[in-house]
Amino acid sequence: MPKNTHSPALTKHHKIALAGVAALGAASIAFSAVPSSADTTVTGSPETAAKVVYGTEQIKDVKGSVTDQLALQNLKVEAIAAKQKAASAHTLHVAHVKQAHAAHVKHVAAQVAKQAAATKAAKARAAQQAVSRAAQRPQVQQVVAKTYSNNLDGWIRQALDIMKAKGIPGSYSGLHRNIMRESSGNPMAINNWDINAINGIPSKGLLQVIPPTFSAYHVAGTSWDIYNPVANITAAANYAAHRYGSIDNVNSAY
Repeated sequence: MPKNTHSPALTKHHKIALAGVAALGAASIAFSAVPSSADTTVTGSPETAAKVVYGTEQIKDVKGSVTDQLALQNLKVEAIAAKQKAASAHTLHVAHVKQAHAAHVKHVAAQVAKQAAATKAAKARAAQQAVSRAAQRPQVQQVVAKTYSNNLDGWIRQALDIMKAKGIPGSYSGLHRNIMRESSGNPMAINNWDINAINGIPSKGLLQVIPPTFSAYHVAGTSWDIYNPVANITAAANYAAHRYGSIDNVNSAY
């Protein structure tokens, strides 16, 4: 037994088209049934004859109506298609704009990351160069200037530091003992009665040094004033080191 086949459902557009075709067919049949002469003679009663006659104006109206309906339907379809096309174009444009924006954002982010990396690398190089320069520079030890009191204790200590730097032997006790014996600690002491004074070269200062001895054994870096306490002590200690080995070995006039 053959299977039942179902025709696809007709759309509104198809229905309108079929109705128009059917109307045109009916109009054509009616038109062909009418004689070419306008004065058609029919038998029978006048009422019957009047019903058989069809006017051409009615056929034109039907044909025009169907044509207008088809044209209107086509316009609607075209309008829908145009609207869909415009919507599709707009969607595509929006997608392109979003894609371009995303690409721009990605490019800007890459540039920012690149700049940040370059800045970080530059800072690292600067820090490394600073470390390298610091390593190459010799370490300079800050030397704090030593101060001494302006009295006998300070003069002896300052003289000892100078003697140590110059390689002149002597001790605090040796210097102090001889100073007290020679001048009692008075830096302006002068001997005007001994043989040196008689010869015109009196002994002067803390360790009673005559001017020629002071000049001969003066220690560089000290004052040339024979009454200067430090200059007097260092010159006398230098002389004693050359003649007695050290000021510590002097226990009387020298």
